[in-house]
Amino acid sequence: MQNHWDERFNSEAFVYGERPNAFIETKAVSLEGKKNIVAFAEGEGRNAVFLARQGHHVTSWDYSVNGLKKTEQLAKRFNVTVETEQKDLIHDSVPSEKYDGAIMVFGHFPKENQKVVFDKLVSVVKPNGVILFEVYSEEQLRYQTGGPRNEDMLYNPKDILGWIKEHEIPHFFYGEQEREEGILHTGMGHVIQAVVRKK
Repeated sequence: MQNHWDERFNSEAFVYGERPNAFIETKAVSLEGKKNIVAFAEGEGRNAVFLARQGHHVTSWDYSVNGLKKTEQLAKRFNVTVETEQKDLIHDSVPSEKYDGAIMVFGHFPKENQKVVFDKLVSVVKPNGVILFEVYSEEQLRYQTGGPRNEDMLYNPKDILGWIKEHEIPHFFYGEQEREEGILHTGMGHVIQAVVRKK
């Protein structure tokens, strides 16, 4: 995997903005109290910092060193701490059942690797832990308001339901959502989102 994310995040501006993703902001209440949370493919850290500001202990994993540095900068600005670690979520191992919760927002991975990443997203969480995610669906290609321009990097709702079906799913959504996130996610898009409680 070429690290084009380092190039994308190599600027002072936060290309996806500094505010948390609207779904994470709305559903963070599902995490209930001060928890140990890991953020997958967290980029410049907007969601991780938001959760840290809510009192959670947050670890941010991303492939981009520049993204992790900006996560630390944003955390410092808000007087919170976010642990950062460079991680290739396709190939690197992850700890088993270490965290109370996990999040992933727009984690872009090829279809052949998507199940691997989702399996890790579930495996790092303790039983009864909560997983929150929002990703772009294959329909996003018609919107051109952000995300990959290649269907192979987008998600199919049937695939995702198959990967999480053995767990409780108090919230699952497939459809249009307005997103204004920096300069790269602007306008109406088509997403898949879920709240999952691990059995």
